Amino acid sequence: MIRRKLIRAAVFLAGFGFIAGSTLFAFAWFTVSIPDPNAYVNSQSTIIQYSNGQEIGRIGSQNRQILPLAKIPMDLRNAVLAAEDRSFYSNKAFSVTGISRALLNNLKSGKLNGEGGSTITQQYAKTAFLSPSRTIQRKIKELVISLKLENSLSKDQIFENYLNTIYFGRGSYGVQTASQQYFNRNSNQLTLSQMAVIASILRSPGYYDPSLSKENEERLKGRFQYVINGMLDREWITAEDAAKAKYPTVTPRTKTGQLSGPKGHIVAAVQKEMGKLGFSEDQLLVGGLVIKTTLVQRAQQAAVDAVTKFYPKKAPENLRIGLAAIRPGTGEIIAMYGGRDYLVRQLNDATQSIALAGSTFKPFALAAALEAGIPLTSMWNGDSPQVFDDLGKPYEVSNYGDEGWGQIDLINATKHSINTVYVPLGQKAGLDKVVDVARRAGIPESVAMVPAPSVTLGVASPHVIDVASAYATFAAQGIFSKPYLIASVTGPNKGLLYEGQTQTQEVFAKDVMADLTYALKSVVNGGTGSAALALGRPAAGKTGTSQSNASAWFSGYTPQLAASVALFRDSASESLNGIGGLTSVTGGTFPARIWTAFMKGALKGEPIMSFPAPANIGGLDPVVMTSGGVQTIKEK
Repeated sequence: MIRRKLIRAAVFLAGFGFIAGSTLFAFAWFTVSIPDPNAYVNSQSTIIQYSNGQEIGRIGSQNRQILPLAKIPMDLRNAVLAAEDRSFYSNKAFSVTGISRALLNNLKSGKLNGEGGSTITQQYAKTAFLSPSRTIQRKIKELVISLKLENSLSKDQIFENYLNTIYFGRGSYGVQTASQQYFNRNSNQLTLSQMAVIASILRSPGYYDPSLSKENEERLKGRFQYVINGMLDREWITAEDAAKAKYPTVTPRTKTGQLSGPKGHIVAAVQKEMGKLGFSEDQLLVGGLVIKTTLVQRAQQAAVDAVTKFYPKKAPENLRIGLAAIRPGTGEIIAMYGGRDYLVRQLNDATQSIALAGSTFKPFALAAALEAGIPLTSMWNGDSPQVFDDLGKPYEVSNYGDEGWGQIDLINATKHSINTVYVPLGQKAGLDKVVDVARRAGIPESVAMVPAPSVTLGVASPHVIDVASAYATFAAQGIFSKPYLIASVTGPNKGLLYEGQTQTQEVFAKDVMADLTYALKSVVNGGTGSAALALGRPAAGKTGTSQSNASAWFSGYTPQLAASVALFRDSASESLNGIGGLTSVTGGTFPARIWTAFMKGALKGEPIMSFPAPANIGGLDPVVMTSGGVQTIKEK
């Protein structure tokens, strides 16, 4: 009697459950709308490239490259089918056999979540449109969407979307990026064995990725054989192919992210620049854009190598080095070193950090003087110290090491960076003119400059890229080119969305630039920047050492390339003295060495070019100039 009642109750409950389940499914069928089947699969990370098309990094949470099904090798497709759904092309969204087999295996193993019975269509529906939760509501939605997908898309379309959507671990989505992550090659370059590994891993990357543990590798080897056997059973490969298929070596897992190291600063700079161009964050994260930068791969590597080679030993943690290089006449930023590791410090030392400019600003006073007709042969009082008038207040100026030079011409005053000559030179040319020259050359309005005697000595705090831009103007014989980083942006359909344009303006006469360059060549040829002689080609430049050695610069150029390098600490009150074992860190030490090493690498293979001959503005006769300063004698 009791048994009969239990049976009736079971039948009733089963019937009730069937009715309830059917009702719930019917409700879901009419209320759950299928999302756009292409919305998810077509979301791609944005690829950032060097000027030659080689990849720098990616923007976006999903590392994915879309491939049409026809470009995915047949063996790779079959390997995935053998691993995940051998009856895919014959089943209708779900497989009764698969579900039954999974249930049986789960019961045998004692694990209710040990094996799934989802078809590829179900996996795609869950991955693309649903959360990973295991609720009955989510499972019903998965089935409804799967059935509707089967009604709206062909099997090939579903499979293509799946192969471009499914997660393979290591931050990669889809077979193409998985191939790159696990074997450093594109999917069409994989061997059969490598394809079988790719297919084996996708079931559970954390469970099978051999880089994570020895146990994972053993599990992967077993599943690899399962896939090979499945391909053989379905006659997708021959017995000979199966016999030759041996477990391959898998590329070790990289332990660095897209933003690690110096490269991270480039990726961040590109993101910032794209925002200025009007591209939204969504476009960058899922738009599948291809951003080609102006950065030259060889030059960028040369920048990293140069800083690494000459980075001072036992340097303090807050030592910063920034480098920027610009192609004269175009404004293309071809190299940028913003810091050792973006993940440690997000401030770009080439484009965002500031440092006292020091004597790198003296060429602005020199250009202003040349525009005023003051010749390079003019003679000045180079004694040290001297006191000058600053709006009725005394302004004492000393040379480096308090060295006095007596009467000295403007070329040698530039060569040895003599402060007591350059302050009166700026006054004679007009301090407002000095500021104007700096603005025209490329120092932006955001950099505060006051027309005071100290402006010629570089009390302003520009970015490294600002100074590089100004020196690129000198190299281009007076043609200012607005710096830019983005060469082009294309969409996922290869359509051109943006193209960078050179924006130029003639801001100085060529004869002024010719004489300026002639004077700055002397800095390299035996002056404070003589370390740059090792470049082995004509170069002009200027060292810069700020007051109290808070920063040290070398900025220079050849006819083809201009670059600026700066060393500084987080606070302008902190001196560089003692770093690298040097009593005094000047622009002629580490900055000039880094600059030279960078330029050697960046210009390798480029023809050696000469600068224009000097124009000799104001004639060649020495002209004695009144400094306006008053010599002071300090007790030693």
